[in-house]
Amino acid sequence: MTISRRTLLSGSAALLTAAATGAPKNAVAQAGGQVVIGTWGGDYGELLRQLIDQQFTAQSKIEVLQDIGNNSPRKSKLLAERQNRRGSMDVSCLSDSDTYQMMQQNVLDKLATDRIPRLGTVIEALRKDYAVPHIYSAMVILYNPSKVTTPPTSYADLWDAKWRGRVGLSDILYNYNTAVAALAGGGSMSDFGPANKRLMDWRSLDVKIYPSNEALATGLKSEEVWLAPMWLARGYMWKKAGIPLNHVVPKEGAVPVVYEAAVPRNARNKDNAWRYLNAMLEPQAQIGFAERMGYVPTVRDAQLPAELAREISLTEAQQATLKTPDHAYLLQHTASILDFWNKDFKG
Repeated sequence: MTISRRTLLSGSAALLTAAATGAPKNAVAQAGGQVVIGTWGGDYGELLRQLIDQQFTAQSKIEVLQDIGNNSPRKSKLLAERQNRRGSMDVSCLSDSDTYQMMQQNVLDKLATDRIPRLGTVIEALRKDYAVPHIYSAMVILYNPSKVTTPPTSYADLWDAKWRGRVGLSDILYNYNTAVAALAGGGSMSDFGPANKRLMDWRSLDVKIYPSNEALATGLKSEEVWLAPMWLARGYMWKKAGIPLNHVVPKEGAVPVVYEAAVPRNARNKDNAWRYLNAMLEPQAQIGFAERMGYVPTVRDAQLPAELAREISLTEAQQATLKTPDHAYLLQHTASILDFWNKDFKG
């Protein structure tokens, strides 16, 4: 079943109206019910539709409706509806840090592991009891091979004086850049204590700060900067767009970002939601996201084509050393991290 974005949006609104008024459900809903997915639009939402939704509906007769929006409105909706007997979303897609915040607010249900058989295939470092990891990438070091003939091996190499003025950072990734500085200074994902000194060291080495990921890509393309800590998925897309880039996974262990899916406690169609989460972990869907967006599968049995795997994958040894964020620590210290970044490091 092909559904346009406009149809998806209007369908989601119609679902909520029907629930409130008792209006009759359509034929697909009568056959298998419905499931409402709170998700992003753009490439992500379209790939969900192509790679998961259509196949899921064909096999289960469950109608999939996408409730499209950005992170903040989706979190606000979850919080506003948490006292309601029934919420408007059955599955919520968010980044790992946002999912953790919602879990802390008692918005999300624990995973029904018996209803999601493919959970057993998930990479151990990405497992949680309240969310399914859909896709992920890692903060690697991107570099221009024509300018950096001896590749770096660790985050700490980005402080080498020979790269003065040639390291670029994305401002919007301030918390992850601070994590990189902490690891380079001997800290951990639960101890950013060494980060402030390392950030100031970077400043003394004329590190360049760009307002967005896209602006950093422009800096790499123009060769204003030659190296940058950045998501491997972004590097893959930029390389496809013609920017000369290679990457290395730092020996300290790379910091991952995970895009997850969870089920609100008051989901209307919880049984269908568990089935949908399982479908998100199917190998072919995972491979499709990898091919189109450069994000690594979160399951062990999604075998990527060899060339693509070389571009975006981590080895099992690298997966084992992932520096998973301590979301409790970050939630407690986010304000101070941002304050130092803006007032001391950038100021």
